[in-house]
Amino acid sequence: MAVLEIAKLGNPVLRKIAEPVPLEEIGSRAFQQFIDDMLETMYRAEGIGLAAPQVSRSQQLVVMECPGEGGFPQTVLINPKIVFYGPQQVENWEGCLSVDGLRGKVTRPSAVRVQALDREGLPLDIEATGLYAVCIQHEMDHLIGKVFLDRMTDLSTLTQLDEFDRYWRQEHATVI
Repeated sequence: MAVLEIAKLGNPVLRKIAEPVPLEEIGSRAFQQFIDDMLETMYRAEGIGLAAPQVSRSQQLVVMECPGEGGFPQTVLINPKIVFYGPQQVENWEGCLSVDGLRGKVTRPSAVRVQALDREGLPLDIEATGLYAVCIQHEMDHLIGKVFLDRMTDLSTLTQLDEFDRYWRQEHATVI
C-alpha cells in the first residue's frame, strides 16, 4: 500500500464536482489498490474519513472508519447519494485533512440515509446517526467541491489547532 499526498485547501481539485466511478472500473486491480491506498493514507494521517478529491482524484469515492465506542466500521462508498436527512440538527467541531490546523463548528442533520456501491460494486443502503452521519456528510461534501469551512454559519468558532487544544479540546472535535 502507498500513502498518497493529501490535497490542501487552495488545490482546485477540492472545488470540482467529482465524476462518478464507472461500474467496469470498480473491480479492477488498480481501483481496488486505490481504495487500499486511500485507507492507508487516512490511517497514517489519523483521520476518520477521506474522499478521492482529497488525494487529487476527482471521483465519487469515500473511505471512512472510526474504531471504538461511538465510532463506526470501515466503510467504502462509491457513487454515494444521500436519500434522506433527519429533521434534527447537531453542532459539532469539525476539522479536515485538507484544511491543516483549523477546527470549526458545523451544524448538520444528525441522521442520514445514504445509498451507494460498496468496494465490490454491490448496492449499499446505510442509515447513519451521530458521528457516522456527520462523517458521511463531510466526506460527501468533498464530492461536490465543498469543505467544512463552507458549511460554517458562525466563523467566530474557527480556531487554530493549538488554540483548540488549549481551550476547546474538551468538546469533541471530528477530524475527518
